[in-house]
Formats: sequence, structure tokens, C-alpha cells
Amino acid sequence: MRTNSFNGRFFRFLLILSLWLLSACTAVKYGLYDTALKSEHWKAGLSEKKLDWNGKTISYLENNKDGKKQTIVLIHGFAANKENWVRFAAHLDSGYHVVIPDLPGHGESVKDFNLKYAYSDQVKYLHEILGRLKIEKFHMAGNSMGGAISCLYAAAYPDQVKSLLLIDPAGIHRYECELTQMIKEGKNPLIVTCPDDFEKLMDFALEKKPYIPWPISTVLAEKAVENQEINKKMFSDMHERRGFEFEDAIQTIKAPTLIVWGDQDRIISIKNATLFEQLIPGSKKIVFEGVGHAPMIELPEKSANLYLDFLAFM
Repeated sequence: MRTNSFNGRFFRFLLILSLWLLSACTAVKYGLYDTALKSEHWKAGLSEKKLDWNGKTISYLENNKDGKKQTIVLIHGFAANKENWVRFAAHLDSGYHVVIPDLPGHGESVKDFNLKYAYSDQVKYLHEILGRLKIEKFHMAGNSMGGAISCLYAAAYPDQVKSLLLIDPAGIHRYECELTQMIKEGKNPLIVTCPDDFEKLMDFALEKKPYIPWPISTVLAEKAVENQEINKKMFSDMHERRGFEFEDAIQTIKAPTLIVWGDQDRIISIKNATLFEQLIPGSKKIVFEGVGHAPMIELPEKSANLYLDFLAFM
């Protein structure tokens, strides 16, 4: 009896010790993650801020706007976040006021299953958010989903958008790609359901993957798994009403537009780039060879310098 009692206490002790070590390890991991992010923000001259949007929290990055006359708004893609733009923003001219929001449903912003996430809904939300920030005229850049939102925003509010940078934008999918085929087979690599899926997504989306050290990669994978249900909801909303209305809308864009595409994009076929160039009046297309779906992540300095050259003519 004494042996059984001792064994029971010993195993409870081991269980408590294991849980404590796991908790301590998790706290350390997330602490290092937060420190690394703040370091990246600091190097790019950005600070994380929060705003109240109809009782909901929106997180965004912003640099010091004192004395800066022109604003750049950067819009991330589906299941991504504002951090996708940080290294790109680090190479922008310090004379620009830069704002990078986490769109609703993404990053550190509110994740509300009662919201709708079709492109038109997200344009409305973004307009309200920028209104709260008192940003009235600005240059806008968007990647993937953020590119589609930027297109529709420029079409809906032509007096606000001074120029448009579209990086592998969504919205036109006449030409199929690897993602299309996988979805037809019942697989969606954009929805991360386990930590291993995150690494597979990085391999699928990016041709030139940046080095992401532990614990950053581990925490990013865990966050992606946590967000799988809201990501499924958003993906469904984005694709329930998709047709030629988008193509009709972008033909009304008045802002000077630069289209940048990675020729190894497996998420949206580069063949669609020609359609964007044909439909958006006066737009120009540039292709990056050996680059995937997110040139601003894969080649941040080159992408930013190209953008600055484009802005120099505004």
C-alpha cells in the first residue's frame, strides 16, 4: 500500500512538473516571439498601435508621421498579417508616412464570425478604419487578397487613392494554377490545420523563403492552426460571389497602377497578370523571375526600390 501511495504521489509530481515546464517553455517561446517582432518593427521604424472600430479592436503598424505629407497604406493577403510588409517597409523612404493594418479576421485584429468577409465587405471595413485614422488621400499597395481589396477600393474611392501597387493580386482567376487543382481535389493548402501544414504552406507560397528562426516559425505555425476556423469562414465568404463584376470595376480605376508578379506563383497564375494590365487603364506590369506569390517578402529591398521608383513619378 505504501509503495502504491508513493508511486501515485510521484506520478502526480511528474505530471505537475511536466505541465509547469510546458507552460514555462510556452511563455519563453512567446516572449521571444514578441521580442523578435518588436525588434523587426523597430528596425523598420514602425510601432504597433490599436484602434477601436465599432467596439472591435483593430491592430496596425505606423511610423512617425510628423512632417510627412504623403501616406502609404499596405494591405496584406488572406490568412496573412501586417508583419508581411515589415521588411518591405524598412526599405521605404523615411519621408513617407506608412500605415499597415491587420484587416478584420487577421493578425491581432478582431476575429468575428458574425462579420462577412467578401471583398466588398472588406473594402467597406477598410474605408471605415482609414476614416477613424483620419487618412483621406494615400498611395495603396496590396498583395494577393489585399491586391483585390486595393483594386476595389481604388474603384470605389477614386479621390482617395493616389496610386496603386498590386503584388500578385487576387480577383481575376481565369487561368488556373496549382492551388485551383488542389482545391478541386478537396485540399486547401492556405488553411493550416496542423503545425506541419504551415511549413508546407511556406514552401507552396514562396519560392525564395526568408530565414525564420525558432521560436518565430513555431509560434507562427501555432497561430495559423488556431485561426483555421476563421480562415475557413473568410475563404468561403470571399469565394461565394465571384464573377466579372470585379473585372468591370477595375476598368474604372483612375490611379496610376503598377502590377508586380512572381513568375513562380503557385497560388494565382501569372497569366492573369496580363488581364489586369489590359483592364486597368494605363497600368504597367513587371515580372520577377524565380519569385513566388509574395515578392515583398521574398525580395523586400528590390520590391521596395521598384515601388519608390514608381512613386517618384507621382
